Amino acid sequence: MDLNQPIYSERVTIDTVESELTAGKNIKLHVLRLDKLHPVISGNKWFKLKYYLADAADKGYKKIVTFGGPYSNHIAATAYAAKQLNFDAVGVIRGEQPLLPSHTLSAARDLGMELHFLSRDDYNLSKRSAGINPIDNRFKDHYYIPEGGFGSKGVAGAAEILHPGDIIKYTHIITAVGTGTTIAGILQVASPQQEVIGISAMKNNTALADEISSLLENGIPGNLRIIHDYHFGGYAKKSQPLLDFMNRFYRLSNIPLDFVYTGKVMYGIFDLISKSYFSPGAAILMLHTGGLQGNRSLPPGILEFREKM
Repeated sequence: MDLNQPIYSERVTIDTVESELTAGKNIKLHVLRLDKLHPVISGNKWFKLKYYLADAADKGYKKIVTFGGPYSNHIAATAYAAKQLNFDAVGVIRGEQPLLPSHTLSAARDLGMELHFLSRDDYNLSKRSAGINPIDNRFKDHYYIPEGGFGSKGVAGAAEILHPGDIIKYTHIITAVGTGTTIAGILQVASPQQEVIGISAMKNNTALADEISSLLENGIPGNLRIIHDYHFGGYAKKSQPLLDFMNRFYRLSNIPLDFVYTGKVMYGIFDLISKSYFSPGAAILMLHTGGLQGNRSLPPGILEFREKM
């Protein structure tokens, strides 16, 4: 893994999704397949990590620490990148240590990441303190990477996902939102005439707009809309209707989705199309932000494509 190499590869494609619904509403729907980027660091993860890791290497750090939940794609990607780049890695995990770890945490531990579990209150304090809080004294010699790559370095990387000349034909750009870092980067390159829609993966994430605003020099632009209607109960929560939709969508498009982020986004897109949110002739680009590794936490047979990943 070379921090100076270009991120994109010929594996990344823009796939067209055609259905009776999109045809009937005269909507064009395309998917940027960032999930094809890398077997482990897929989607938006490497974009948000690369400048933090380069900074850590430039400053001579040998150890890094970052934060995430038990299904965090960021934790999985950081564990892999740290191993490849010879960093010792620590993952601070939100919540009590489970009796049976998720696939994400098991994979991170197998890659050599040391895991520390904190209650939600201590976690929220710790992830914002960057070594100031006494909880973090043990990590004073570590380089801090914020949860989800949140911050200016993560935004700089996320701004490289899209190139203005390649996206000019789209009226809408839609992505999942967790920390807000990716969508802040997208807003750097989208034109004011393009509506940028973020579908929140979390329930009652009332601070999200303020967090996105803090990442943007001029605050929230007028072409941004955050939708909170498709969280399915909260982060990493799922229901049978969501899983059924993911299976139907795979049969339609041959595109696998994950239940934490992209499944909820695509469900939301189809629901919005059915409700005539988009005007006829709209052209939508959905960012497939990867995260398919999280599906391995589901029992076999739940998703038709799980064993094909």
